[in-house]
Amino acid sequence: MTEQKLRLHDTLSGDLRPLALERPGEVRVYCCGPTTYDDAHVGHARAALAPDVLVRYLRWRGLHVTYVRNITDVDDKILARAKQSGEEPTTLSARMAERYQADIGALGCQKPDVEPKVSEHIADIVALVERLVANGAGYVVDLGGGARDVYFAVRAFPGYGKLSKRKLEDLRVGARIEANDKKRDPLDFALWKGCAESEWGWPSPWGKGRPGWHIECSAMSARYLGHGFEVHAGGMDLVFPHHENEIAQCEAAHPGEGDFVRTWIHNGFVNVDKEKMAKSLGNFVTIRDVYQRYDPEALRYFLLTVHYRGPIAFETDKREDGRVVFEGVAEAERRVDYLYAVLERLGELAATASEPGAKTKDLDAYAKVFAGASERLAAALEDDLNTPAALAVVAELAKTGNELCDVAQKRKKDARLVAAASALAGAGQAALRGALDVLGLCHADAGAYTQRSQARRLAALGVAAADVDRMIDERLAARGAKDFARADALRAELGALGIEVADAPTGSTWRVGVV
Repeated sequence: MTEQKLRLHDTLSGDLRPLALERPGEVRVYCCGPTTYDDAHVGHARAALAPDVLVRYLRWRGLHVTYVRNITDVDDKILARAKQSGEEPTTLSARMAERYQADIGALGCQKPDVEPKVSEHIADIVALVERLVANGAGYVVDLGGGARDVYFAVRAFPGYGKLSKRKLEDLRVGARIEANDKKRDPLDFALWKGCAESEWGWPSPWGKGRPGWHIECSAMSARYLGHGFEVHAGGMDLVFPHHENEIAQCEAAHPGEGDFVRTWIHNGFVNVDKEKMAKSLGNFVTIRDVYQRYDPEALRYFLLTVHYRGPIAFETDKREDGRVVFEGVAEAERRVDYLYAVLERLGELAATASEPGAKTKDLDAYAKVFAGASERLAAALEDDLNTPAALAVVAELAKTGNELCDVAQKRKKDARLVAAASALAGAGQAALRGALDVLGLCHADAGAYTQRSQARRLAALGVAAADVDRMIDERLAARGAKDFARADALRAELGALGIEVADAPTGSTWRVGVV
């Protein structure tokens, strides 16, 4: 077994531990994906982001990663919502799964190597339930009419409660644990739910039915990653009962084979008004709600500003004109704008290089920042994926790159310095681009980002680009006629709309600021 410099906070042990690998150079990662009955909200975005950063980091460090994130497309919530909409459950879940994949893809999350759906793994689930029954950890309850339930006997698994640090005698029936007189113990949970022949379900040794929620992830992770894989990720709300039950199922099915998972990582909640964002509380903001106002990269940046294990406040503000503003995401978009601008400036400066490798001691401090960035970024992420510290490295690189461009502009008559700055700009751009790649930021072409962000901001303002161009032309005409009062009034009018005007000897340009 080998260890990496990466240290992760393991929920099971409660300690910050080096990542232990069963096989050198190989890491297996599983993330609990969504239950696809509705559009995903910002909490789902955060749950997908933490393992994405982990996988990006591991691949950056040269490890081979197998990343699995499931789709729960069989669930009672899906059945209930399908009845409301008049759709077939599988049709509804497939549609919502596609929307989730599009939303998370836009967030910059890489596609998992495998994205299994519950509906496509019923045979694996049935086989695992059969194994648990054979091992004495599961038992069958006759419901009559040919239907039967199968339950996991919690007290048959001595380690139950070790992940959530709960004792059996203190546990109460909680979320997604149904109390009924068919179970031997109120704490026992469903492995298989029998149903009538007319209902949505699949054939099994216990009659027609559907799998319980917890058994689904156990079966799919075992199918693709085996027993004892390296990292299991998910939201903090899944620690109990979902992940606790996964442990019980998998370790009861593989007695004597060690821990089901080597390291458990859980991301903190997204809070609205100090409460967890959740559909059950009705205080959720969908990812698509955010994308209507802000660029997906802004949401990603915002989520990265807080360590994945801590809570993050997602506040909304309704302005007098009726616009809803997510201020944290708005500020993040300003930072993303700046990063794209610096990348573009560095690229333009590097393109003017006439003496490759030209150097001057005047720029040694800039070169030092660029050269040491990779090491500083690695140190930040090796410390339990400390993305705020990683963003600080990015900010330092951007600031240094911007200052380098300023120096080259201010001292443009110093041919020796300009040549050295131009030669160094390429290294600065590569260092900044490399750090951003690891964090999944600024992956678009700068021109494409500007075009899409400007179009969205104009739409949010309800202003047409042609109208702005007309006002700019009118202002230029006023300036030409020395009607500066009119020119200033037009500039103020544009500014009130959030449109920034820049004057240059070649004419005036405009851009829409973050709104």
